[in-house]
Amino acid sequence: MAAAQAPRTDSSDRTVIPRLEGSPLLGSLADLKSDALGTYQRARHLHGDVVRITAGPPGLRTELHCVFSAEGAQQVLAAQAANFRKDNAIYQEVRDALGNGLLTSQDEDYLRQRRLVQPLFTKRRVDGYADAVATETASTLAAWEAAPDGVVDVADEMMTLALRAVARILFGTDVDATADVVDRSFPVITAYVMRRGYSPVNVPRDWPTPGNKRAAAAMDELYAVCDGIIAERRSTAAGATDEDLLSLLAAASSVDDGEFDATELREQVLIFLLAGHETTATSLAFSLHLLARHPELQDRARAEITAVLGDRTPGAADLDRLPYLTQVLKEAMRLYPAAPVLGRRSVAAAEVDGHTIPAGADVIVAPWVTHRHPGYWPDPERFDPDRFTPEAEAARPRYAWMPFGGGPRACIGQHFSMLESVIALAMLLRAYEFEAVDTEVSVTAGITLRTTGPARCRIRRTDS
Repeated sequence: MAAAQAPRTDSSDRTVIPRLEGSPLLGSLADLKSDALGTYQRARHLHGDVVRITAGPPGLRTELHCVFSAEGAQQVLAAQAANFRKDNAIYQEVRDALGNGLLTSQDEDYLRQRRLVQPLFTKRRVDGYADAVATETASTLAAWEAAPDGVVDVADEMMTLALRAVARILFGTDVDATADVVDRSFPVITAYVMRRGYSPVNVPRDWPTPGNKRAAAAMDELYAVCDGIIAERRSTAAGATDEDLLSLLAAASSVDDGEFDATELREQVLIFLLAGHETTATSLAFSLHLLARHPELQDRARAEITAVLGDRTPGAADLDRLPYLTQVLKEAMRLYPAAPVLGRRSVAAAEVDGHTIPAGADVIVAPWVTHRHPGYWPDPERFDPDRFTPEAEAARPRYAWMPFGGGPRACIGQHFSMLESVIALAMLLRAYEFEAVDTEVSVTAGITLRTTGPARCRIRRTDS
């Protein structure tokens, strides 16, 4: 049965965009800083699918135009993508911190980078990374043999697993040289980016404030380890046969687009490290956490894994043979999308879901809210992997589920994320049963979705 149509605002004039009430002095700034995701949900609940939210003091106030329907998201991200650019404050802070890589670049810079990188993300090439994922998952399982009291924090553990997997794929054998540095540096840099992105006024980055100094030290350490490995790769790239992603990036070239210089290589590597580990870690952690709270669904997933794999190590060809496990993953990504908020800025005035978005407006598309929209998802807070049977997916609008964004800027690593997540989940669930210790896990919207508290599970070997 087709999903119900998204509810419309009660306003008789569809061109007038309703506004969420905030304080007279700061608007909704405090609410956005303390609970941005809850604020967006409240805005949709009170006012419908297109809502204005103001933030900041008079004279420095920002007005966000929030789009919550699948139809509106498709217009912003796909149909009118050229009119909605990555020009907002958050993207600028990411550029300043991590460079102008594939996530943040625009126009000809983006098209050139995409053309150079695209051959490295074909299905055939990505399928070749399955062994690296299996190797790091096996290391995680070995470490769990010594888990104190049989309890692990799946948020922390999946962050480590995903980071080591992407570091192995990027750098080959240089995993240990990078994983610890990234683990230390990225949380500092992410917090700094978000704090500056939400602040109406920021001091210059080169002022010696404690926050600036901490962020600069983290960036210097991160840049140094990447630059060292890049220099080594570029010195041997001409005759190298390495298949790690960095070696392939260093060798990428074309007549029209040239090749990446050392700075561009570092910028791509930093974006791949960020997008390639935090997003997948979130999907893995919440898949395990949700299954730990629903043992009957966990048993169903494990039965499929056992029937398909037996005792062998999963590979890329197994993705299509594990449909229910894939449904589990997709449902976890619905409830906990790793990119919960997507920002854009309009170039010219445009109609979106029946409302006029003015030129120069900051626009928010919120997968976190759209993924919980009762017009597309009955009982939206319930965990139900059967929402993702082929029949159910076909009955919904395309942008009712958009964990990888959409349109011409959709995530280039979609297949890699699904490959890594399915292989890791299959190995973890085959080896262990999971029981939730923390039944609720709090989250916050940084550059990616992050937990703000533990996500502990009690684990028991399935063969014990």
